[in-house]
Amino acid sequence: MANKNLIQGKVLYCAQLSVVCVMLLLTTACATGPNANPRDPAEPFNRGVYSFNDAVDRALVKPVATAYRDVLPQPVRTGVTNFFANLQDAWSGVNNALQFKPRETVESFLRFGVNTTFGLVGLLDIATEMRIERHTEDFGQTLGYWGVGTGPYLVLPLLGPSTLRDTAALPVDTQGNLLTNVNDVAARNSAIALDLVNRRSRLLDASKMLDEVALDPYTFTRDAFLQRRRSLVYDGDPPDEALPADTPDEDFTK
Repeated sequence: MANKNLIQGKVLYCAQLSVVCVMLLLTTACATGPNANPRDPAEPFNRGVYSFNDAVDRALVKPVATAYRDVLPQPVRTGVTNFFANLQDAWSGVNNALQFKPRETVESFLRFGVNTTFGLVGLLDIATEMRIERHTEDFGQTLGYWGVGTGPYLVLPLLGPSTLRDTAALPVDTQGNLLTNVNDVAARNSAIALDLVNRRSRLLDASKMLDEVALDPYTFTRDAFLQRRRSLVYDGDPPDEALPADTPDEDFTK
């Protein structure tokens, strides 16, 4: 029964994601105009989703994350962060292999093996103490490595900033997450919720600064996200781009 529920959950997730992608694509096609930002042709729609996500965050996610940070001591929260980062190392190893990066592949799997075996299933980051470097990669970066363009900027309901390429990569990244292989639905959902709350708690100071400093939080978040994703695809050394504001962005090629 658990396996059946797991399969049904995955099918439902992929179906829902496909519907979201189709809606976003249609919206993008309709929203593009002569004054549209070439990186963000669906900006009116994206701003609406951004406002929805912000309302949910302020009403629910942020208070829970704040309580989580205030109640749990730092060592416990560090252990939680290490645990989920260790799971990501395994998937990073796969993506490094797909990008033909042998050193990064070996180090990613070595990190996972060391921390899982000697670090209490990843709660302790022994690999970093051994100076084994972390090389975080996801399938969106892998697609970018092989020349798949970013496509337009998208804001996904509840999931936040993305691009068409990263949105298309989401089902693969979801399957690559070791948590999705947990048969116990309640345990799997609890772990995913814990990961999300822990991630949000680590961004509390950054979000406070964003509210205080940014004149337009939406634009600031979009530009920072696109710049960071571009840097990640090029491993921190993206080529220079010098384009007029009214011309298509070559960033769509990476």
